[in-house]
Amino acid sequence: MPPLLFYFFALITLGFGFMVVTGRNPVTCALSLAASFVGLAALFLSLDAYFIGVIQILVYAGAVMVLFLFIIMLLDIKTEEGKKLNLPAIVSGVLLAVFLTLQIFMVAGSTDLAGKTAATAPLALAEASAKIGKAALPTITKDLKAGELPDAKLIGFTLFDQYGFHLQVIGLLLLVGTIGVVVLSKRERSPAP
Repeated sequence: MPPLLFYFFALITLGFGFMVVTGRNPVTCALSLAASFVGLAALFLSLDAYFIGVIQILVYAGAVMVLFLFIIMLLDIKTEEGKKLNLPAIVSGVLLAVFLTLQIFMVAGSTDLAGKTAATAPLALAEASAKIGKAALPTITKDLKAGELPDAKLIGFTLFDQYGFHLQVIGLLLLVGTIGVVVLSKRERSPAP
């Protein structure tokens, strides 16, 4: 990808991310978040991470955003727009963002990951197939021996083989959170006796 396109998609991601934080209308914030996800997916595609880019569009910009919009529609949007700005919260958020940025630069500056490229650090796929052994699916071992990187198969294998219980717990927590939001929004809308 040309550097100009990289900066363009990075600007889209950061700009719409800023609008998510500063927007007053929750629907506008949710749509800005979807646009930020699209820019992020384009950055993943530019890094040849096609699986992550497609999943970014399908899961986050699609399913998760529909869930967000569904929950926002259950809330009272007009009261959110009428709220005043909370200056201590804004100052705390800016300080936290500055601290996080400084920490990222310190961690990135202390490692030599930025100097590695595909030419200087090639993937050792044959060694990886030997390490996985018989635990992996035959198709994964076959692809690794052929010199191809089956990233989607490896991610699926890792998620469902090593982290299956964790995935089920996360799914249960999301379900409980969604039901809790629906119950709380109905309780707030019910008229006082």
